[in-house]
Amino acid sequence: MSAEGGLLGPAEIRDLAELIGVTPTKKLGQNFVIDANTVRRIVRTAGVTAGSEVVEVGPGLGSLTLGLTETGAKVTAIEIDPRLAEQLPKTVAQLQPEATLRVVLSDALEVTELPAEPEVLVANLPYNVSVPILLHLLERFPTLSSGVVMVQAEVGHRVIAGPGSKVYGSPSVKAAWYGSWRLAGQVSRQIFWPVPNVDSVLIGFERADELPGTEAERQRTFALANAGFAQRRKMLRQSLQPVLGSLAETVAVLDAAGIDSQLRAEQLSVTDFLAIARQAPGAEA
Repeated sequence: MSAEGGLLGPAEIRDLAELIGVTPTKKLGQNFVIDANTVRRIVRTAGVTAGSEVVEVGPGLGSLTLGLTETGAKVTAIEIDPRLAEQLPKTVAQLQPEATLRVVLSDALEVTELPAEPEVLVANLPYNVSVPILLHLLERFPTLSSGVVMVQAEVGHRVIAGPGSKVYGSPSVKAAWYGSWRLAGQVSRQIFWPVPNVDSVLIGFERADELPGTEAERQRTFALANAGFAQRRKMLRQSLQPVLGSLAETVAVLDAAGIDSQLRAEQLSVTDFLAIARQAPGAEA
């Protein structure tokens, strides 16, 4: 196999897929990147350099992986498909013999430890589980300080949204717990094989130096966000009752937190939800 500049193009991607008998499936959210320029743009946007400890989720046939390893970064790739996980080291070794690559065969949502402590997350995330994977990795690996991921546009805009936005929701609140988020770029559908029927974007994050609260407070904050957005058209005094108790109890907690009980979830920041969590029944004194 030959590839220009050590990266994969459309022909190499299709040849590899045929070689190992892989047909991209919607079930696994597989849309392989076939454009080397886009790969290098993602790597550049993520700020990956020689020596960076990078974790990649869903490397597939290795398009983005090779873009990462060519910088001299050390890459840990998490792949759920055994055929892809077996082929990836062979592909990288052939095109970039000096590359440092570790492959973990696993569902990313079940990973609790990695061969090295990751510093940067760079991935083309499966559309159907992108938010759960993001939140799981941020929770599990506190060494992750930054990252750039490619996700479905609708999902990406939801993750980076702020209070008051029409697409602001519980994923926005949960993402904000860990740090700041930004739109890092648009992506053409034509850079994928097969071509998806949805648009994609790049979103980036920088982890906060300190998280806003304890693990117990995070769990309560997330539960409140889930409840609030499950009935987003209702006022907080109604939508938060599943977590806070009766109407009177809910209003009392909101008053103690300094939050107007007639507001709706979409008007609250992660700090506001945390303030409520700290007044909730069972919160530490």
